[in-house]
Amino acid sequence: MTIEARIRELGNRHRNLDQTIQKELARPSVDTLQVRELKQRKLRLKEEITSLEARAT
Repeated sequence: MTIEARIRELGNRHRNLDQTIQKELARPSVDTLQVRELKQRKLRLKEEITSLEARAT
């Protein structure tokens, strides 16, 4: 898999996590622990994307 393909894949996962977080926050009884874990996963993906982008240039 090329770096660009990996970045696209991670970007898709990042967007999906963002949508999941927004859905969770819209629920009447928000599971704050789950939201925190999802945000941490999203941040790790963003860090990996940034790292790959730096290597690609």
